[in-house]
Amino acid sequence: MTAPAQPARFVVGTGRCGSTLLSRMLAQHREVVSLHEVFTGLDWGQRFAEGTREGAEVAALLATPNQVMTDVLSRGYRAEEVTYPFRPQDRYSHSDPLPWILVSTLPALSEQPDALFDLSMTWLQARSSAPLADHYRALFAFWATNAQATVWIERSGSSVDYLSDLLRLFPEAKVLHLYRDGREVALSMREHPFYRLAVQLYYGKIPDGVDAADDSVEGVDRLIRAWLESEPPVELFGQYWSEQLVRGLDATQALSDSTLLTVAFEDLVAQPEEVIALAADFFELPRDSSFDRRAADLVRGLPTTRFNLLDAAAAEALTAACAGGFAALARNA
Repeated sequence: MTAPAQPARFVVGTGRCGSTLLSRMLAQHREVVSLHEVFTGLDWGQRFAEGTREGAEVAALLATPNQVMTDVLSRGYRAEEVTYPFRPQDRYSHSDPLPWILVSTLPALSEQPDALFDLSMTWLQARSSAPLADHYRALFAFWATNAQATVWIERSGSSVDYLSDLLRLFPEAKVLHLYRDGREVALSMREHPFYRLAVQLYYGKIPDGVDAADDSVEGVDRLIRAWLESEPPVELFGQYWSEQLVRGLDATQALSDSTLLTVAFEDLVAQPEEVIALAADFFELPRDSSFDRRAADLVRGLPTTRFNLLDAAAAEALTAACAGGFAALARNA
């Protein structure tokens, strides 16, 4: 395999760590296209599979709706990461299963995401058999060219969890790892319908009063609504943050100072011009005058903290659940 003309560039982090803001800031660069949420909602068994795939298979993978997202949207819940416009003239409504790359990726690239979806599918379906990484690189370059950019940077929520897979497909990658205080992440996740459903499903937590064995349509709906309407113990989300972070930081051991940059979200919002300039240097972005200022203008300060509002018992339980992640960050400092 020949070396790619440019390294792959990724922003990785846990969910709710501020990576969406960082991605929007990077998109202020005139030569950069930010690719949002390409990988997280794809089939976990297929998105980084070994071997070769036909272009049509990759198109089908990217077009497959994510069931958790469908469960959330179809029951009236909304999430800021979902940027498909759902206008009267658009192809899909909130009740429809939405092709994954129409959730966030393509709406950020075009005001007519359905048209770009069709164009992308046709382009992919014409590609012959190749490793997945080659398809992804080609598609990302296609999107960059379509956006009149020369550099793509991909960012997906919870991507630190599968960093080892990313590095297997893209061994030359430059990775910016953004992290945030896990206690604030956990509290934010619990308020977010997608994570509230996904994390309880991941750990198999069944809300009180729900019969999980009832697999009728009505029974499944009751279970999903109970997940969405519940307020599970916040330490469950602290555990999720901690476990993802530990796996991701283990994977960073394969990286060097030239291929890994670690940034705290708290530093990003406190010193946005300095941090975004550091990121631009790390990613080796072309010179773009006033980029730092344009990017910094998107920052509105540190979000309101939630941890200090917890009672003593909840605060202690959440801190204990986050301990493994904090220890991993300290070891990698």
